[in-house]
Amino acid sequence: MIHNRKQRGSAIVEFALAGIVSCFLLICTTQLAMGMWRYHTLALAVHDATRYVSVHGHGCTKIGYGCSITVANIANKIKAVGIGLPDDSLNVTLTTDSGAQTACAPLNSCYSTATVWPPSTNNDDRTGKKITISAQYQFKSALLFFWPGQGSQRFGAIWLPASSSQNILF
Repeated sequence: MIHNRKQRGSAIVEFALAGIVSCFLLICTTQLAMGMWRYHTLALAVHDATRYVSVHGHGCTKIGYGCSITVANIANKIKAVGIGLPDDSLNVTLTTDSGAQTACAPLNSCYSTATVWPPSTNNDDRTGKKITISAQYQFKSALLFFWPGQGSQRFGAIWLPASSSQNILF
């Protein structure tokens, strides 16, 4: 009977200690999964936008079809494929073969840009020319609060990069 009195309440203490660690691991797993999902969504959106641009080069408009695209078309394509990515935390850079760049920082600033891309200057819209679309998404997580060098921020943030290059097909 004396032995039972000494152990009374120990299960609650053990559960409290193990419960804190278990809750932290559950939150860590969830946040890591969210970060990876957003990274893969970003990579898919950038890849699909690059593919979209590669089939809308000079040869597309040369035949008589009105299929030239604008920066707004590309931004809307990235937004449509990048489900769940907030467009105010997403920066996109469009780069042509000659090195000309068009920046959408953030992405929602380019939804109404009527500039044709890739531009015909330097023949960047010709078949075989390389185009690159790069994007960076600022992922904010409570876990990054513990990341070294974050200072006094409430939540840490890291930039998740994605890039895709392809040659214009026609």
